[in-house]
Amino acid sequence: MNYNWNWRIFWETSPDGVGTYMDTLWSGLTWTLATAGTAWIMALILGLVIGTLRTLPNKWIVGVANAYVELFRNVPLLVQMFLWYFVMPELLPTDLGNWVKALPNAPFVTAVLCLGFFTSSRVAVQVTTGIEALPRGQKLAGTALGLTLPQTYRYILLPMAARVIMPPLTSECLNIIKNSSVALTIGLVELTASARAIQEFSFQVFEAFSAATIIYIVVNLCVVLLAHLIEKKITIPGFIVAGSKSGGH
Repeated sequence: MNYNWNWRIFWETSPDGVGTYMDTLWSGLTWTLATAGTAWIMALILGLVIGTLRTLPNKWIVGVANAYVELFRNVPLLVQMFLWYFVMPELLPTDLGNWVKALPNAPFVTAVLCLGFFTSSRVAVQVTTGIEALPRGQKLAGTALGLTLPQTYRYILLPMAARVIMPPLTSECLNIIKNSSVALTIGLVELTASARAIQEFSFQVFEAFSAATIIYIVVNLCVVLLAHLIEKKITIPGFIVAGSKSGGH
């Protein structure tokens, strides 16, 4: 069976009313970036809070924070997406559940919540690891200066831990962009769903998904470059984390 390649398909009019097939791809990319970006902000905030709570001396707070991490980290993302979209509205009071289901952008809101909670559990682990990797003298120095525990975290531990965990945070940012493709299962027309629509309308499957692949690669390379620049900007010369052979500062 011979496949008829047609790379000019992207400039042909799409039957979905968006414009050309290229416009369909750009629309999908817009939804991908909006979903991943909003969910990433949510994941960073929650991950920072939960990750910090996991390092506190109170065992009950640590237990609750650990339960949060284990819950959202160990349930597959696809299952969580379905639970948020199909099950959660049914658990709410009837009027509120009907309002949620009637939202015009319900798939977008659901995808953001699902990706945000799922990724926050992974970010929390990175934050905890970063704090625990710091030399013990960092925390003791804060105490010696008369800082309270919250002040020690705010002014000493968290800023230093952020420098330690920049590489794994970059990986999580890349993951959330790629994981946003799962939202097509609940009707969000993001980049992968747009490529799938092009394939269904034009039957040019290789062109559609090749274009989507290239766009994902370009976006992720931009994220890596930006993270690298930030990492260089915030690096403290001579700082060594705990466990290094040379000791810590």
